[in-house]
Amino acid sequence: MTSRDKTWQPEPPVLLPPWHTPGREKLQEQARRFAMDEVLPVADELDPHKGEIPASLLARLADLGWFGITVPAEQGGLGLGVFEYCMVSEELARAWMSTASILARSQGLGTAVPDAARRHELLARSARGDWIGAIALSEPDAGSDLAGVSTRAVLDGDEWVVTGRKRWCGNAKAADFIQVLVREREPEEGERRSAGLLNLLLEKERGRFPEGLSGSPIDKIGYHGFLTWDLTFKGVRIPKDNVIDQARAAREDSDAEGQAAEQAGFAEAQKFLDTARVHTAARAVGLARAALEDSILYLQEREQFGHPIGDFQALRFAVAEMAAQIEQSRAFYRQVAHLLDLGLPVAKEASMVKLEATEMSVRVTNQAMQLHGGNGYTTERQVERHWRDARLTTIFEGTSEIQKRIISDRLLPRSPLG
Repeated sequence: MTSRDKTWQPEPPVLLPPWHTPGREKLQEQARRFAMDEVLPVADELDPHKGEIPASLLARLADLGWFGITVPAEQGGLGLGVFEYCMVSEELARAWMSTASILARSQGLGTAVPDAARRHELLARSARGDWIGAIALSEPDAGSDLAGVSTRAVLDGDEWVVTGRKRWCGNAKAADFIQVLVREREPEEGERRSAGLLNLLLEKERGRFPEGLSGSPIDKIGYHGFLTWDLTFKGVRIPKDNVIDQARAAREDSDAEGQAAEQAGFAEAQKFLDTARVHTAARAVGLARAALEDSILYLQEREQFGHPIGDFQALRFAVAEMAAQIEQSRAFYRQVAHLLDLGLPVAKEASMVKLEATEMSVRVTNQAMQLHGGNGYTTERQVERHWRDARLTTIFEGTSEIQKRIISDRLLPRSPLG
C-alpha cells in the first residue's frame, strides 16, 4: 500500500491550557481594544514630552474596575486573580507601560491596617480607584539591600515622627498615600538586620506633599506617565496606628488560629512579592510585543532595492526569533500566575519569570530598533519608547542579579565557607 492509499488524518487540535476560559478571553479582548484605542494615542502624545497620565485616563481605568482586579468582590472589586491582573497589564503595557504600572499602586495596596473596619473601607476605595498610592522603600544608600534602610521613625505620643530620605518613589505627589519603609530601632544581637523595620501609611492629598515632606523629581530617560521622586522627610507625623502589616492583616482576616494563622500571614506577604515579579514579567512581555508589532508594520512599509525590506530573509528570521521569545515568556508568566492563584509557593518561579521575561524584553526591543535602522534611533517612532521602558524592567522590582541570587539560593546549598 502506497502513501496515497492511506487515509489522511488531520493534525490533532492544539489543547488549550488549563487557565483558558471564555471570561478571560473576553477580558483580554476588552483590555486590548482599550489599550489600542484609548491608551496608545495618549501615550504617543504625552510620552515624548514626559507628560503624566491624565486624570481622564485614570477615570476610565476606574470605570472598568481595573484598580480592583484582585480586590474581593464583597469589597467592591472584581474578585479575580493574579492571572487576570497580569493579563490586563500586558495589554496596557503594549500601549504605555505606565498605565499598567499605575494599576499596581492600587489592588489593595496600603490597606493592611490594624483596624478591620478601616481596612475594608480602604479596600473599597482601592477598588474604585480612589486610593492610589506610592511606595517609598529605596534610599540613596539602600536599594537592593533594604535591610540597610536608615530613615528613622520615633514614637512621640500617638504619632510616629519620620526623618530621612527616600529615592525612586514613583507617583509620590499624585498619590493618595505613601507607604514608607522606616527603621523604628536597631537590630539587637542575634537578630536579622531587617529587625526593627516598619511600613508606615502616610495619608495625603493628591497633588500635594504634607507638612515636613518635600521632594524633587528625578529626570528619567523613560518610564514617563508619572513622576518619580527623591523625597526628604523632616519630622513628618504619621498616626501611631498607621502601621502596614500584611501578615497581621491576613491573620485577622483568616479563620485560622495560632501557628496556622501566622503561616497564612507570611504566605500572604510572600505572595505580594511574587505577584509584583510576575506583574513585571507581564509588563515586559507587553513592551516586547509592542516592539515586534511595530517592527512588522515597518518592515512592510520600508522599501529598499525595489521591494519591502520584510522580504529579506535575515530580517524575517529576526522577527521569527522575537515572536518565539515573546510567546515563551508569556506562557511562563501565565503559568506562574496560575500557580499563584492556586495558592502554591512559587518564590523561585516568580524570580525566574521576572528574570527571563525582562531580559527577553531588552533583547527584543533592542532588535526592533535595529530593524528600524536609523529611524529607530529617533523619537519619530515609538520603538525607542518601548526600548527605554524595557530597559528599566531588569532593574526595578529586584534587579536581574537579585533574581539570580534568589534562584540559585533555592537550587544550590552554600558550603560552610560560603
